[in-house]
Amino acid sequence: MSSLIFGVMVIGLIVWIMHKCQPTHAQVQESIKRQERAEALLKSEIKVQVTSPTKRLADVKPLTWRPFQGVVNHDLIEVQPEKKYQKILGFGAAFTDAACYMFKQLEPEVRAKLFHDLFHPSQLGLNVNRVCMGASDYATHEYSYCDSDTPDPELKKFSIAHDTKWILPMVEEARKVNPDIFLFASPWSPPGWMKSNKSMLGGNMQRQYMPSYAKYFVRFLDAYKKYGVPIQAVTVNNEVDTDQDGRMPACLWPQEYEVDFVKWHLGPALRDAKMDTQVWMIDHNYNLWGRAIATLEDPEVRKYCTAIAWHGYVGDAHRMTTVHDAYPQIDCYWTEGGPDVTNKDYGTDWAKWSRTFTGNLRNWCRGITAWNFALDHEGKPNIGPFPCGGLVTIHGETKEITPSGQYFAMAQYSKFIKRDAVRIGSEGAAKDLEHVAFENPIAVDMFGKKVTDRSEKVLVITNSGDTRIVEVKMGKRIASVALEADSVTTLRFE
Repeated sequence: MSSLIFGVMVIGLIVWIMHKCQPTHAQVQESIKRQERAEALLKSEIKVQVTSPTKRLADVKPLTWRPFQGVVNHDLIEVQPEKKYQKILGFGAAFTDAACYMFKQLEPEVRAKLFHDLFHPSQLGLNVNRVCMGASDYATHEYSYCDSDTPDPELKKFSIAHDTKWILPMVEEARKVNPDIFLFASPWSPPGWMKSNKSMLGGNMQRQYMPSYAKYFVRFLDAYKKYGVPIQAVTVNNEVDTDQDGRMPACLWPQEYEVDFVKWHLGPALRDAKMDTQVWMIDHNYNLWGRAIATLEDPEVRKYCTAIAWHGYVGDAHRMTTVHDAYPQIDCYWTEGGPDVTNKDYGTDWAKWSRTFTGNLRNWCRGITAWNFALDHEGKPNIGPFPCGGLVTIHGETKEITPSGQYFAMAQYSKFIKRDAVRIGSEGAAKDLEHVAFENPIAVDMFGKKVTDRSEKVLVITNSGDTRIVEVKMGKRIASVALEADSVTTLRFE
């Protein structure tokens, strides 16, 4: 009898275990949905845009995925969405006095078309742009907002009247095309009377005028806001570590001067004025990474400084990662770099610029801002010694508009990588091949409702070598991508 009872108990236990091991209806449905999603992703297209010697930001035939079966026949790029890095603020260039002067020369309908191409979210969508606080080297003439033959510490002569001629009207016009433009402002020099040489050309800042200079920033920000052009960030000075031998508006800021100005003057002045304007420091080359780390060691500086601004003329982009690793709460932005108008490849050096952009973005950079939006065919107006060209050229006589190679490189990123996209992992090394990947935010409709549950991935590949085929893999999917020689290719996929 006891054996019979035991047998019944065993059978009951087996039945109970089998019942518990059966998937629930909800589990079965979820498994079916996962399988359907995997099949849908495998069938989804890869959208492709290419700039090359034969194409300019051209749509080409979409690509298809195939199941990955463990065999790779070409150089491999593996996209790794599980690896997350920095959020992207955006891309842009500088509304210098020279650029805005050239924009103003265009007929209104021509300028409207150009601004649509540059700023509209459906086009390049350039939305992280720079303005100059007073004259840079790319200006119609030398000026500050408080020019005076004698010291004026109370700023009685302060005025932004110069900027109302063409700078503010052009910025305002661009903001109508793209209201989400983020603006940061940089001075090349304080007013000459604040400096040791009493000139905007070269020289260095004097401590005695730091309180007045902090008020100068506040007055500038307030004046622009009243005009309807808010500024979201400022840098202390363009290129703090050079006076350019006195050949152009420039100002030396020794490290301790910049530190003291931010923590004792500029930061508190913005706080007291109840302005939430960000403060970015250094605004100079990668090789000043040591200065950046030493600057950020001061906790009083970190109360106000939110980012380090970088230029790429000297040093290597990986130094942005060096600074990020030391102070991960501090953002990185690339705030200047432009083509040489005298170079024969001015209009075709997209691969060079794309390598620069990829190098910055793979080293924690949140924004890419090129130098002048526009100059004439001789790189003018220019009161300095350098032969820069604009993102576009506007011929001084015919007003014909010619895009640079940098324009096309920028477009391969800015047109497809949305604000708040997150850089994700992409691995794979091959000669003359660079790449960087992003995950765009999930699209929402006008009511904030998700349009889809799947986010778009963006992979930008720069091929500086000959024609080749690469394999792009993500998860259990792989696709073959033909790359033209000297090309930038942008892939978009779910």
